[in-house]
Amino acid sequence: MGAMSKQPGPLREAPEPLEADDVMTVTVGTIVWFALFVVQLPFYGWYSDHGHTWFIWTCAAGAGLGLVGLKYVRARRDAIARHRAAAAGAGGESTQDA
Repeated sequence: MGAMSKQPGPLREAPEPLEADDVMTVTVGTIVWFALFVVQLPFYGWYSDHGHTWFIWTCAAGAGLGLVGLKYVRARRDAIARHRAAAAGAGGESTQDA
């Protein structure tokens, strides 16, 4: 039964990041927060009587912040697409000149 070595092993290259549909993820999350907000509204009186109105306002905040996040991830997606198109265009022009 040997002890584990404290010497670090050889370093490996970091893996490529996984691509995900960030816009869809944030959209679904925002819809869920908004749906929870709407579903809880009829029970506002009960929540108020028991000191739990923060449940409702947390859902509203989640939906609102989701809208901000949606704007951000759409801008990010578009910027990445522009960058890839510019890189592809720059690469294509250099091969045509040769």
